[in-house]
Amino acid sequence: MSLTLIKVCCISSIDEVRLAVKYGTDALGFVSAMPSGVGIIEESLIQELASAVPTGVDSFLLTSLVDADEIIPQIIRCRTNTVQLVDSVETKVYERIRAELPNIKIVQVIHVTGENSVREAEFVSSYVDAILLDSGNPNLQIKELGGTGRTHDWSISKLICSTVNKPVFLAGGLNPENIEEAIMAVHPYGVDICTGLRTNGHLDEIKLRSFVNKVRNC
Repeated sequence: MSLTLIKVCCISSIDEVRLAVKYGTDALGFVSAMPSGVGIIEESLIQELASAVPTGVDSFLLTSLVDADEIIPQIIRCRTNTVQLVDSVETKVYERIRAELPNIKIVQVIHVTGENSVREAEFVSSYVDAILLDSGNPNLQIKELGGTGRTHDWSISKLICSTVNKPVFLAGGLNPENIEEAIMAVHPYGVDICTGLRTNGHLDEIKLRSFVNKVRNC
């Protein structure tokens, strides 16, 4: 049986929380305001849904904010146990979160755009609890910070996994059809999925069951 952790992102209702938990997922992601992408919900709903996540399942707040003076109050409002920073931040932001919210886990997203992403991951690894590799493009005029449904160069992701000394989640274009190949290619600590499990915008139980079964049996 695989030890690969499963994070289901873009959770948007109590029913989706219950469905993801039913199939044994390890973490749930809640998307706050973003410049683009899918799964965005109001902070009041994130707070409600995070409170429904059972003990033993991590709750991730996805934030595009980059200023600690804004991020820290947002974490407090939303009441998740993990913050996922989808844009790059200054190192002082990690330090402020650690100092003021010592029980909150910090996950930094690295958008894999080339070999420079390896250096970026190495640099931030000493400041965070985990890294999540995604397929956005923060250099666009309207930033893409997740939920693109695109894969990226998994050879770079594999190099990051073997280089950094922190857990690494693989995201970006994953689905029940390619997840076995992705795990065999990258050997990540965990996998993260949003659009690949949705039908007409809703979490699809058939896709979810298939995805979980394939991950657990890799």
